[in-house]
Amino acid sequence: MSLSDVAEATGLARPTARRILLTLAELGYVEQIDGRHRLTPRVLELGMAYVRGQGLWDVARPHMERLVGQTRESSSVAQLDGSDIVYVARVAVAKIITFAVSIGTRFPALQTSLGKVLLADLDPAELERVLALESRSGIEPRWQPDRAERDGALREVRARGWAVADEDLAPGIRSISAPLRGGDGRVLASLNVTVHAAETSRETLLEAHLPRLLATASAISEDLARYQAVPHVVAST
Repeated sequence: MSLSDVAEATGLARPTARRILLTLAELGYVEQIDGRHRLTPRVLELGMAYVRGQGLWDVARPHMERLVGQTRESSSVAQLDGSDIVYVARVAVAKIITFAVSIGTRFPALQTSLGKVLLADLDPAELERVLALESRSGIEPRWQPDRAERDGALREVRARGWAVADEDLAPGIRSISAPLRGGDGRVLASLNVTVHAAETSRETLLEAHLPRLLATASAISEDLARYQAVPHVVAST
């Protein structure tokens, strides 16, 4: 992006945008080539610092890799950010799906199985506050429920302890999710298995993959509880 592009996108004055870009360049997060600016791979440190700080990636990765080996389908972990979910961990297989997904990808929460699990854990007042926020995903989801249908769907998630999204976000995307809990029992994140609707039936998803997903979510939750119980000290150098 040019300096003008950055100023326009952020709503900042050009001198302010320029000072910020110079600072980011000095820190190694931005580089300038032929008068245009782009991010460097170092920005990945910012996102991974958050994930590693919670212990999510280190704890979940071996379990997710095992789950993907069993199902031969992609698996991700997400957390709520406003009315969206944000992907914070992922082990993927090569599949062509409607949307490309990577760490940091965001989708409207209500139309994903990951998001349904997280929303179902909120109390009524917090749920209304969160869903009143505008999505920053830029995606117009396929499923647009009224309040009664939405509340019914979330009650069902609470009752059974897991969620399914059957092409709610977009055609071709079918998934199931389960909660990941910390030692205090609170839901910290959600874990999914995603399939292509044209390749994997809903029955296969629920009968073959769901038991494996639930077992994996339980194992990750147990490890997260143990991780949180151990004091973590960062040594200075």
